[in-house]
Amino acid sequence: LFIIIVWSLLTINCGRPVIPITPIPDETILDMHVHVAGVGYGDSGCFVSENIKNSYKFSIYLKAFGMSAELGRKHGDKLVFFTLSQQLKISRYVKDAIVFGLDGIYDRYGKLDHDVTEVYCPNQFVAKESAKYDNLHFGASVNPYRHDAIDELERVVKAGAVLIKWIPSIQNIDPSDEKLTPFYLEMVKYNIPLLTHAGDESTFTFSNDKLADPALLELPLKLGVKVVVAHVGAVGSNNGVENLVRVIRMLKKYDNLYADISSLTQINRLGFLSRVLQDRDIYDKLMYGSDMPLINTVLVSSFYYPLDLTIKQMWSISRNDSVWDRDILLKQALGVPTKLFTNSRAFFGIADSKDSQ
Repeated sequence: LFIIIVWSLLTINCGRPVIPITPIPDETILDMHVHVAGVGYGDSGCFVSENIKNSYKFSIYLKAFGMSAELGRKHGDKLVFFTLSQQLKISRYVKDAIVFGLDGIYDRYGKLDHDVTEVYCPNQFVAKESAKYDNLHFGASVNPYRHDAIDELERVVKAGAVLIKWIPSIQNIDPSDEKLTPFYLEMVKYNIPLLTHAGDESTFTFSNDKLADPALLELPLKLGVKVVVAHVGAVGSNNGVENLVRVIRMLKKYDNLYADISSLTQINRLGFLSRVLQDRDIYDKLMYGSDMPLINTVLVSSFYYPLDLTIKQMWSISRNDSVWDRDILLKQALGVPTKLFTNSRAFFGIADSKDSQ
């Protein structure tokens, strides 16, 4: 009862959002940050560790993907792609997405270490299944410590990958390791960008957050790799400086550094989006991403913003049937400008879905 009273007092005088609303673009929006995963159903090659399966988060992730053990056994892990494609079709604003797998941890011989890898979703599976749908685009994940890293990079490029995805803190990747220079130079040759997490990671059961220090990205940046920092590095700090602050400073220093605003409406990242939007100098460097399936969980809700939105706004957004439209409308209401929604499509050079119909 106390919480309800406090919430009511906070919202009763909220007549308008703090940041003025700008229109959602006429062109359809590309979501450049969507996860897919599997547990091995249908010979997908995917696997999830027992630690993840035994975590309370596992059932939440399954539900967010529209999956269950019964559906997985019946249709295979490929059902995730079908479900995502169908959900995009009912969205008014977001019509296509980049979906990416996740490479594992590799031992000193460059072989996949199943014992310490928590989630593995192979490129071959993601490339094959995403190719079945016009509104899904292949995002690869290549751990540069695997023995065939450069060969795998060539394979995924030929398979149509539009980016390479890393989560250094859970893949045990040190982006500043000079041994990775040949891999980075190959990325430059293929002109394929690196989407990498920075900042503290809480989705998995373990994380070496020192490897997610944004400063470690200076090596690939100096070598010419196009780097996109997920979540603008929100959450955590290194050497007494917030990761968010580090990333914003680096966005202004490096022409080839960008960031996405995925997950910045989650309850564990409250306040970060407004801080990012206060710096208009970096708007051209920011692009739209959702972090699906996390936007389809209790982590995200318009009702977490009683100081920014009116009751009418919160209710209207929450009642939308499309998970992507809820995400777009919430971010728009919180001040995300029109141009920022269009940056992802321009950056990746993927045609507007309306133009391809």
